[in-house]
Amino acid sequence: MSHSCGHLTSETAPAFPKPPADGRGVVILTDVRRGSWATQAAWEHVRTFARHDVVKVRTLVAAGVPESTVYDRCRPGGPWQLLLPATVMLNNGAPSRDQLVLAGLLYAGPNSVVTGIEAVRRHGARRGPEPGELVHLLVPHTRQPASARYVVVERTWRMPEAVRRGGIPLAPVARAAIDGARRLASPREATELLADVVQRGLCAVADLSSELEAAQRRGTAIPRAVLRDVGAGVRSIAERDARALWRRSGLPEPWWNAAIYTADGELLGIADAWWDEVALACEINSFTWHLDPSNYAREQAKTASFADGKRRAPRRPRVRARARERKR
Repeated sequence: MSHSCGHLTSETAPAFPKPPADGRGVVILTDVRRGSWATQAAWEHVRTFARHDVVKVRTLVAAGVPESTVYDRCRPGGPWQLLLPATVMLNNGAPSRDQLVLAGLLYAGPNSVVTGIEAVRRHGARRGPEPGELVHLLVPHTRQPASARYVVVERTWRMPEAVRRGGIPLAPVARAAIDGARRLASPREATELLADVVQRGLCAVADLSSELEAAQRRGTAIPRAVLRDVGAGVRSIAERDARALWRRSGLPEPWWNAAIYTADGELLGIADAWWDEVALACEINSFTWHLDPSNYAREQAKTASFADGKRRAPRRPRVRARARERKR
């Protein structure tokens, strides 16, 4: 991302698709353009400096638009609007999420990246809390932009290498997930967030643990507790609640997330809990996870596989469990 006064190329600024034709992001021009930039050809040239109709004020000034004109057009009822200090959207419609994120990156400056829940969602996670109105950004520690409006700016000595999704520079999944979890007050939300990125294969538990160890101590108590359970195999808040309930019951501890095989070595499935003494498998189903038809179908197929394995091998010694890890 560049704040230079020259033309922003695809290498220096995110390339966004145009907003959908749903009433948002519609460019509204008026007849108040004056000066050398006001001809149609010059105006089209000015707009090439914007991405998704978002641009820095100083870039407009360098393109020939007087600074006073920029701010006049951003007054209430004007054709433009200030999304953040010195950061303009060239229409007066409701900004899309991409426009808000892009404005935040322009405001924060070169090498800034999106982190937290916003970044995790853009990486492909679906469970856990919604990003909300705030956009969490990381900037090099030597920079000093202040948080403003909907943008939370965090300075760091550990600037990650950006991963681009849809033209947006994001912190890697593990860093973004830990940054997001550190700002959550609810263990349940933190569980859903961290468990989801692991379950979807976006990152490994070891990656999350490394990021947590490297993070500043503030806000890490909840993620540390949650990550212990995620490391033991918890993949939803329903599983975490089930473990807590079972441990309070005083009943024998099961093998958690055990791979169940027949005596012939055929994998029947991964049981959420397995009691080897009685060959009992338990499936803990999360409503959120099973809203996805493909996930629901996989769980039904696994249940059927367990039942079929029992029919084909009715005696307990014919079925054996290989636990990923047994926690007491």
